[in-house]
Amino acid sequence: MIKRGRGIGCNLYGVGYGFNRADHSAATIEVADDGSVTVLSGACDMGQGSDTIFCQIAAEELGVAYEDVRIISADTFFTPDALASSASRQTYVSGEAVRKAAADVKGHLLKLAAILLESPIEDLDIKRGSVFSKSSPESIQMPFKKLAWEAHFRGKQFIGFAWHDNTTPDVDKETNQGNAYATYIYATQVADVEVDTETGQVNVVRVAAAHDVGRAINPKNVEQQIEGAVVQGMGYAIMEEIIMQEGITLTPSFTKFLIPTAKDSPEIISYIVESNDLKGPFGAKGVGEGAIIPTAIAISNAVYDAIGVRIYSLPITPEKILAALSEKFN
Repeated sequence: MIKRGRGIGCNLYGVGYGFNRADHSAATIEVADDGSVTVLSGACDMGQGSDTIFCQIAAEELGVAYEDVRIISADTFFTPDALASSASRQTYVSGEAVRKAAADVKGHLLKLAAILLESPIEDLDIKRGSVFSKSSPESIQMPFKKLAWEAHFRGKQFIGFAWHDNTTPDVDKETNQGNAYATYIYATQVADVEVDTETGQVNVVRVAAAHDVGRAINPKNVEQQIEGAVVQGMGYAIMEEIIMQEGITLTPSFTKFLIPTAKDSPEIISYIVESNDLKGPFGAKGVGEGAIIPTAIAISNAVYDAIGVRIYSLPITPEKILAALSEKFN
């Protein structure tokens, strides 16, 4: 008999290393004489999209087109240190370093623009590839590419650098009270499952995932992070079993246990809940690991809702379900 159930999982997750562990990043930005921009960051893009995000942040802060920005990342010879791509920290920490580096070079270029346009620097800004006067935008303006050429031609600074420190004080050693992380991401996921009581097989039909990520700099990137995390969380919940026997791992590789494929993926509905974190670049926080945590919880609760039996160990295998049902009815 096929029984359906629905379960909910919620979590919060600290972004960055927290607990007074060093958590910093640096970035360099160079503007070429043709107005193109190069971002240098030590962050390793492992598929989460940090290269794209950093280029967007630099373009937004500098007021130029995204297409005019390129990035050199994770090159130990050229790029400044950004620490590890872990703890869901790269957008939040390295992204802010990139924003600050862009603001730094922007400040140098605006000093030159103030001279060339004979306008107070406080009155100048850069948007949509143009330097302009905020008080007289139609009469006082200059293409950003021309300003970049003038900077090179006149020997003015066209390179910016920034170092951003996100190190967060530890909690009180005596009471364990305090704010261990600079910011937190929050999530709620709801899973619909089908459980075959004759075979014990669990089929995850649908997962709805709502995530607070701060400002979503690239909503498509956020969605793919959530979707990938849900599939990983589903694997943790019902497939990936690490079996130990006398200290020896009997399932040491993907050839020994199952992981989800695209065909195993349920329908995933992502809900991006935006907030504004004042410490993150343009209010952004992160996604990463925070999106994996609630999936297994939601699936486990859904299985309980379907069959009225609680499974207390993961993964929830057919054998465990059949054993639990047998115990319940015998």
